[in-house]
Amino acid sequence: MLLLIGVLTLARFITAAYLPLSFDEAYFWLWSKNLAISYYDHPPLIALAIRLGTLVFGDTEFGVRAVSLAASVAASWAVWRAGAVLLGNEAAGVTASVLFNLTLMVATQSMSATPDALVLAEAAFVLLSVAKLQASGDGRWWIAVGASLGMALLTKYTAFFLGAGVALWLVVAGRHWLKSPWPYAAAMLAFAFFVPNLLWNAAHDWVSFKFQFGRVVEGAPALKYFFEFIAGQIALASPFILLAAIFGLAASHRGGKRTLWIAATLVWPALGYFAIHAIHSRVQGNWPSFTYPPLAVLAASAFHRDQLRANRLLTLSRRLAVPVALTILIVTYAQAVMGFLPWGIHDPVARMTAQGIGPVVSEISTLARQRKAAAIVTADYVPTGWISFYLRPSMPVLPVAEDYRYLQAPRADARILQKPLVFVTRNPALELPDVAKHFSQIRLEKILPRMRSGAIIDRFFVYSLSGFHGAPVGRLPFLTGD
Repeated sequence: MLLLIGVLTLARFITAAYLPLSFDEAYFWLWSKNLAISYYDHPPLIALAIRLGTLVFGDTEFGVRAVSLAASVAASWAVWRAGAVLLGNEAAGVTASVLFNLTLMVATQSMSATPDALVLAEAAFVLLSVAKLQASGDGRWWIAVGASLGMALLTKYTAFFLGAGVALWLVVAGRHWLKSPWPYAAAMLAFAFFVPNLLWNAAHDWVSFKFQFGRVVEGAPALKYFFEFIAGQIALASPFILLAAIFGLAASHRGGKRTLWIAATLVWPALGYFAIHAIHSRVQGNWPSFTYPPLAVLAASAFHRDQLRANRLLTLSRRLAVPVALTILIVTYAQAVMGFLPWGIHDPVARMTAQGIGPVVSEISTLARQRKAAAIVTADYVPTGWISFYLRPSMPVLPVAEDYRYLQAPRADARILQKPLVFVTRNPALELPDVAKHFSQIRLEKILPRMRSGAIIDRFFVYSLSGFHGAPVGRLPFLTGD
């Protein structure tokens, strides 16, 4: 089992070095070029992680993902140790780590430079810290709980569910700690990590809170989102691993022992919220990622629990969990790396990553040189990130819309805007009017398809711009020195 964990980890490292960046990764890479104490979408830890990785390994795919990959190794270890402590069995701990690494959620999220990669590891350490606290009775473990929660809050707002899970455990299984100062010290420590985010939001009209927490009430009732949520988690967890986790969750309160209650309480608040949210709006597949460390331990508990060995469905799950999950991973990795299925726009990996972007940015670079353009103008964060990262030789990329995404970046001045420019968009009907109001001369130059395996994924429309008028617009999230 340890060998299998090593193979899965190595596969992640190799794939991460080869696979082009997703549009979110390129966007967060731009954040790392202008560090701040928080950002529009998320708290700042992912930007700091990318900055550290690229300082060591350069502005490469592996450099961008290096810290996330290291965090995945730490998460695997933490799940192993948490499983061993909670289940009282080293073999069960290793089983938990194997199941954790076999899920498609962990395979995809832990190799990507996104907040989910980091919050996965932080959730694993929250679980391990409470497990150690529970086993040892040593209140000093509360400091580790507070630090892990604080790091999670520094990463993603869904970390509040981890805090809710610890609070729920405290009420149902650890009430005796309420008479000591330790849980309050842990809460204060976790809050201290979150203070910079609060200060940044207070200075920027609470823009992050309005965006993220506004999702709570958006949308109209539609059961399709609920079934989409269920189907997505079945695929991301692997059917038989998820089934074992459900068995473990259901049995976590039985037998009078409370050792597994922490794993269950870290799942219930998020599960309840996402189930309600999915009734009226889409739940993105990665949102529950932080529940996978406790779910892996719960699944391992089902496989190692004597009382459940007679259950035929669970026996079938025990036999099929590893081969089915491995099959899903092999097919996913093969499609991601080789693209043997020419799905085009329907290929989720190709659509989200910069597959086929090379010829596109090469054509854009050639046109920019021909037009003596001073910058590439964009209006959407997807081409902004990809062009900034992959354009060679590099040149300034100027997003003239979505100013809220780049509040930490310097503003453009009139000098660059009054020079010839090239505008790149994937949606001219939506974005061209916002750009056209600032320029008197606009001409469509090229339509460049982004392709993989002979199928078109999307198209980039390239325009030449001149005749800027009005007040300067846009920011420069990645300055090249020009």
